Amino acid sequence: MTSFIIGAHKNRSIPTEWRDDADRNCPFCRIIAGEMPSTRLYEDDKVIAILDILPLRRGHTLVIPKAHYSRVSELPPEYASAVGQAVTKVANGLTKALDNTALNVVCNQEYAQAVPHVHYHIIPAPSFDSSAGVEPSEKAKEKEIALSRREMHQREFESREELDEDEGKVLAVRIRANL
Repeated sequence: MTSFIIGAHKNRSIPTEWRDDADRNCPFCRIIAGEMPSTRLYEDDKVIAILDILPLRRGHTLVIPKAHYSRVSELPPEYASAVGQAVTKVANGLTKALDNTALNVVCNQEYAQAVPHVHYHIIPAPSFDSSAGVEPSEKAKEKEIALSRREMHQREFESREELDEDEGKVLAVRIRANL
């Protein structure tokens, strides 16, 4: 799903924020500490799950370990286990709240990772019906063919909008009710 934007990260130098002491400026660490707002869906002693503030689709959720680790390959087993359990729990709640069992679960490490703190994206798949909000390109309309996968992904990315706080709160209630 994100492969069309990964090219932008080729030959990218590793940011200085990826140092071991970077948790002081990490937005996820600040959210965990309550210094930045978020719409929390789930929380235990090792993990939080929040709605993404720039969602690909309604319900796009981030599952984040509370301990700061930049790379999933460095995540200690107890946090890896807790994150895995939370991903399953939140995915189950999302599928019930949105009545959509199709999901993408993604974790990037350095390459295409925007925030240098381990996190998993749980992204409900589009429904591909008339309400999905994906319009065919002019070329596709002329030939009466569907969007190519690349066109679909590009339009999907371009259509991202910031999460509406009120809508996020309503959605969070629905998801939490299914956890």
